[in-house]
Formats: sequence, structure tokens, C-alpha cells
Amino acid sequence: MSIKVTDISKYYDAQKALDTVGFSIEKGEVVGFLGPNGAGKSTLMKILTGFLLPDEGCVMVCGIDVELDPINAQKKIGYLPEQNPLYEEMYVREYLLFVAELHGVQKNNIETLVERIGLTPEANKKIKELSKGFKQRVGLAAALLHDPEVLILDEPTTGLDPNQLIEIRELIKELGTNKIVLFSTHIMQEVEAVCDRVLILKNGKIIADENLQELKAQQQQVIEVAFDFQIEERFLKEIPYLEKCICVSGSNWELYFSTAEDMRSEVFDFANKNGLKIIQLNTQNKNLESLFTELTS
Repeated sequence: MSIKVTDISKYYDAQKALDTVGFSIEKGEVVGFLGPNGAGKSTLMKILTGFLLPDEGCVMVCGIDVELDPINAQKKIGYLPEQNPLYEEMYVREYLLFVAELHGVQKNNIETLVERIGLTPEANKKIKELSKGFKQRVGLAAALLHDPEVLILDEPTTGLDPNQLIEIRELIKELGTNKIVLFSTHIMQEVEAVCDRVLILKNGKIIADENLQELKAQQQQVIEVAFDFQIEERFLKEIPYLEKCICVSGSNWELYFSTAEDMRSEVFDFANKNGLKIIQLNTQNKNLESLFTELTS
């Protein structure tokens, strides 16, 4: 069970939407797919599902070439697009029965899925009567009906209230234990809460493909500190992992460290060793949002 993308490119006339993109995802991975508007995310997701064909390169889903055998590849995929296409005049159960027939799968698991997705209170309503959050749940249920090995979700938490967000997060993490889950979102907190890996796309290229914790660990930690006495920069250089230091004013410094380890204790030890008192100390550990801004700006 895997997704393997090899050097795919896609052109829209003279514009190159994707530029030799390549990555692989294995079973048990929940991968967040990030990028600014126009980066090529939607194009890539459409290629993964077989809706679009690449101009160059190859996409394999569970060992099946999406271009050569799109039907069998699509049987492996559950897809929730950003613009969730639903037949709004149908009732929730009626719609899910219809989708089950399209997939040729057993209908007896619909009730279990309705309960699992949290649709039970709304299951007897027409889809047009549902809130946006519950419509998202109907789309997610439809994507899961055939028990796909790969789940591709485009903005899956759009319109959900805080309680629904927690429930869907837990469901995505649960699904990620025995499936491949790839989802696109603009909400960095969702990626931090759910994913163990991120792909960041910019101008049609993958600019980061790393474990989320490792990505954070590679970034600088910044500590703002004010001493009770002015000190020369050369003395600060003895603090471990210090990459650079900037004197903001007088005895106020910004200290940049090349580690995710909390270095405040080292700063306190340095002050004590040199007979200094710390008047003020703040830390600015980078989160995913700031990393994303740095990488894509």
C-alpha cells in the first residue's frame, strides 16, 4: 500500500503548474499537504485521483499506474474534494445507499459508518437541510464507503465547529493507522494536531518533505533576554548551540539557537556563571505557521 509520484509535470498552455514533483507515501502515514494559493496543490491532487493526467512523469497508487489503469487505481482511493459534490435533494441515507451501489459494495455497513462519522442525528434529513459541517461529514462518509486504502481529503475540516473539529481530527488519526491519508488544508493547527509529516509546495515544486517534528527541530529557537549589566558579544558565544546574537539595545539581546531543545536553562547558567541577573526572558519557538511563512515567502 503506497503512493509513488515520480517526476510529474503539468502545463496549462505556457504556465508550468507542476515542475518534476516526486515523493512517496506509505501505509500508516498521515501527510499534510501545504502551499500558498496557486502553488499547484489542487492540480496535484487531481492527478493523484486520475481526474487529470500529467504531461510528464508517473503516478502509482498501490502498485497501479493511474494513467494506464485509472479505474482500478480509483477503486483504491477515497476522495473528498474541496467543493463537495452532493445531491442535495436526496436524504443522507439515500445518498449513501446510492454511492454504495456505484461502488458495488455491501450496504449493511452504512449504519456503522453513519454512527462513526457522527451523522446519526441528521441521517433522516435531506442534504440541503444540513449545515456546511454536516455536509462535509456526508462527503467524508461517501469517500469511506468502499473502505479505500488511500484517503485524499481537500480541506476536510471546512465549516466544522470546534467540537466537530476534534471528532474529525481523531477520526483522521484513527484512519491513518491502517491507510494512507493525504489532506490539503490552510489551517496549520490541523496539520500540527493530526499529521506526522508535511509536504510543502511552492511554484509547482516540493520545497519541503519532512517529518513534522524533524522540520520543527531544524528551525532556530530565539530567546530574548535582558541582563542587569551590559555584556560583550564574545562572552555570549560560550553558550551552547548559539548561532548568532543581536544586541537590540544596551543589555537586551536576541539569542538564536540551532536546536529545538529548550535553551533557557543554559542562558540562566550563563548569567549565574558571569555574575549577571536576568531582568526579562522570552522564548520564540517557531511553530509550523512561521516555518511555512519562511519557506514560501
